Amino acid sequence: MSAWGGARLIAAGILLSRVFGLVRQKVLAYFLGDGVAADVLTAAFRIPNFLQNLFGEGVLSASFIPAYSRLLAEGKREEAGRVAGAVFALLALTTAVLVLGGIVFTPLLVDVIAPGFDGAARTLAVQLVRAIFPGVGLLVLSAWCLGVLNSHRRFFLSYVSPVLFNLTVIVALLAAGTGRAPESIAVLAAWASVVGSALQFLVQVPSVLRLERGLRFALDLGSPVVRGVASRFGTVVIGRGVVQVSGFVDTAIASLVSAGAVATLGYAQALSMLPVSLFGMSVSAAELPAMAGETGSTEAVATALRARLDRGLGRIAFFVIPSAAAFLLLGGVIANGLYQGGAFTRESGFWVWVALAGAGVGLLAGTMGRLYASASYALGDATTPVRLAIARVALGAVLGGAGALWLPGLLGVDARYGIGALTAGSGLAAWVEFQLLRRTITRRVGATGVAPARLALLWTCALVAGALGGGAAWALRDRPSLLAAAVAIPLFGLAYLGLARLLKVDDALRA
Repeated sequence: MSAWGGARLIAAGILLSRVFGLVRQKVLAYFLGDGVAADVLTAAFRIPNFLQNLFGEGVLSASFIPAYSRLLAEGKREEAGRVAGAVFALLALTTAVLVLGGIVFTPLLVDVIAPGFDGAARTLAVQLVRAIFPGVGLLVLSAWCLGVLNSHRRFFLSYVSPVLFNLTVIVALLAAGTGRAPESIAVLAAWASVVGSALQFLVQVPSVLRLERGLRFALDLGSPVVRGVASRFGTVVIGRGVVQVSGFVDTAIASLVSAGAVATLGYAQALSMLPVSLFGMSVSAAELPAMAGETGSTEAVATALRARLDRGLGRIAFFVIPSAAAFLLLGGVIANGLYQGGAFTRESGFWVWVALAGAGVGLLAGTMGRLYASASYALGDATTPVRLAIARVALGAVLGGAGALWLPGLLGVDARYGIGALTAGSGLAAWVEFQLLRRTITRRVGATGVAPARLALLWTCALVAGALGGGAAWALRDRPSLLAAAVAIPLFGLAYLGLARLLKVDDALRA
């Protein structure tokens, strides 16, 4: 299967899982709005997201998938099975310790995640985090399944499996949420997430066992490849751990901005991560095993990687630029069309728009940077992406924290505008990371990227389309939010695609 075909399958799986994720957020917004219980539940869910991204995206992308894919490409199936089994055993042991420690030290974790919580909010947060932790290990093992399936070019199942996680929470809330207090609803969602985590893992296991019959579940450090993976494991865990702290830093800062800011950030991130996952993750995940499997002379490998990077970056830009424009110009329409109802008001949607507008600043850099990081992993360099990502986190914390906590006061505006400064600060830091990643890869394989003229053309199409969609939304401003979104968003998409086709943008002609 070609990497482009794989990217389409990944995007399809991610789209389904994200759609159900948005439905889950819609249901939570209906029951909880942006109140205290929503703040606490959003902060609590940072724990599974943190560990899944740490071990899934971090360790597996940087150490396991490149080595495992290379063994498969060379026909060394027996050794590939030993490597996969050893990584599973290492992940299982590590996560078991982390889950046990997390349950014991939950109060300390809550104080770190959300220092702005006290009293009843802190008590509820401790209860939710302890409930969620048992599912964390299952999500990490689910990420291991993803690594095996991706290396065998089986892309769809692992990316669509989170549908079961989201669907479990949705069904639980709809079946038993009516009439409950917000705190009780949050607890119900937390326990439902554990069941969903188990289903997400178990649905992938049969395919993994069918594809990899040589699995040996043991800490086998006799193989040089296993030792190489294990040696990078610790480095990447530490590095990615610092990187994943970014989400906790944002939550901690948001908890100090105002009541409701943590929930606002969570609702916005559910939307802003959609293009990152659909277009950044799908292309990067499909290209990683393909790039890692390139063989031949140094120049031949460099030529192949340049071609893959240029194609992938072009596809990412075509889809992500209009996403950023939509967040900037239509963020309120999107937020209210999706979330408004029950406890989630039109004003709640406005604050989500503020956060989305800030997130749009770094959207393109963040998605294209993922592909450059995958290229670095494929070249055997797991250190550089981690080092640069750590720098991004530190810079984002400084810029975002300063903007969120001090800028509204300096400007004399509502403190909740700080949530937009927080996401914008992270976006500016993402651009710094992207430029450094591109410079690093350029030294290894030669110049890559999207031509400035093409970027300008895509931005022009996106902004014109955004103005048309925004005009339609303004004309329908007194109508229900869902109607305004149903008109403005498709109009925006059709206008962008039509303009791009008219100007003969190649990706639009293939769409």
